[in-house]
Amino acid sequence: MSLMVGESLKGDGNEVAHIDLMIGSKSGPVGTAFANAMATQSAGHTNLLAVLAPNVAVKPSTVMITKVTIKGMKQAVQMFGPAQSAVAKAVADQVEAGVIPADQAEDLVIVCGVFIHPAADDNQKIYQYNYEATKESIAAAMQGTPTAQEMIAQKETAAHPFKGFES
Repeated sequence: MSLMVGESLKGDGNEVAHIDLMIGSKSGPVGTAFANAMATQSAGHTNLLAVLAPNVAVKPSTVMITKVTIKGMKQAVQMFGPAQSAVAKAVADQVEAGVIPADQAEDLVIVCGVFIHPAADDNQKIYQYNYEATKESIAAAMQGTPTAQEMIAQKETAAHPFKGFES
């Protein structure tokens, strides 16, 4: 498996979760992106491993990257707390469910883009929405959905929730 891509948006309000992720082999382009994400940190964009608890990192190894600049400790704690916990649990659950084959968990890596709105307040919703979005993103990546045919069938009727205007 070279590079599989998944995406999901779950929830609403300031706690909305939007996950973009890549899954692939450690020796392929996702492995390179994973290593670069771990080695390239910048102010407001601290990448971190998804862990169930300290010293219990998930497999496939998963790096979480911020999709917005983290501008304060509140957002940082939300990223390192409920969002990290949610992403880790979703990865573990998808391995347990066989969506990610357990026998490939050591050979694969995941790069997971996570959005935390600066005005998000409800940590339970941050957790729940990021869990659901990560789980769905993994399934989409592993199943190759939507297919090109599914995308074409929806292109005229799909409604982007943040488009900013009515068609």
